[in-house]
Amino acid sequence: MNKLSEMHSFVMVADTGSISEAARHLGTVKSMVCQRIQKLEKRLGSILLERGRQARLTESGEVFYRYCVRILADVEDAEDAVLASQSSLRGSLRLTAPMAFSIRYLAPILSSFAVRYPELRLDVEFDDRHVNLHEETFDAAIRIGELPDSSLVAKTITPNRHIICASPAYLAAHGTPQIPQELAQHFAMLYVNREPHARWVLPVNNALESFPVRCRMRTNNGHQLMEAAKAGMGLAILPTFLAAQAIVAGELKEVLAPYAPRGGNISAVYRRSQRASPKLHALISFLSEQIGSPPVWDQMLVAHSNEQC
Repeated sequence: MNKLSEMHSFVMVADTGSISEAARHLGTVKSMVCQRIQKLEKRLGSILLERGRQARLTESGEVFYRYCVRILADVEDAEDAVLASQSSLRGSLRLTAPMAFSIRYLAPILSSFAVRYPELRLDVEFDDRHVNLHEETFDAAIRIGELPDSSLVAKTITPNRHIICASPAYLAAHGTPQIPQELAQHFAMLYVNREPHARWVLPVNNALESFPVRCRMRTNNGHQLMEAAKAGMGLAILPTFLAAQAIVAGELKEVLAPYAPRGGNISAVYRRSQRASPKLHALISFLSEQIGSPPVWDQMLVAHSNEQC
């Protein structure tokens, strides 16, 4: 049995936590993956995986996993280096990204990336759900916001800034809040993936505090939040990549600027077992180059602010 095949099967089981899932990702049958793991353990004279409802690494397995990840990554890098030396990236790159950001910015950038590398086949899914990269066959995910601690590798593309905003008509009718405590008197639209309980969490004196709002609408779509705010329905927390053009056009105004929520970053994440192949390196570099830091939409807001002075 080829040692690299055994290592690849072992790493896939460790990443997915399941022999069945590993077999599905590898395009083979469960019995073949079991056979490879058994031969590997027999040759090494050590149990690498604890079998159960979920396969878990033993202490020996943890040690061997780290070496396998490095060896397999080196093999992939060697192959990619040869392909890169032929002046073009090839193969497939499967990516998942959030809907609102993708529609406004990512879609045209990815199209330009595909034109630059015509032999690279992109497989892109836009979805706001949180994809588990250990369980699904994506090479990478674009994530927006604060990232939880995990075994995934994260590369920051650019900061993600949030603001609280409303239409001039709404503020003229209901007044402009000056402190977060006044939010209880205002209508607001809620993003259900972030604010399921009609409360906004804002930074006050270097600490996070929770403030109630009067829910006018709940949605899982950023564009819907923005359109509701532009229509004068109430206040909304929006990423500046969505709100910038509306603010420049005078359709929205920022309020409570000193208490703007934390937005984290826009990042590319991928599994440790992949490391960053030249394809991922090229994608992340291209995104960073096209978006900028500060990003183009924040540069737009700065220019607009300077014009108002």
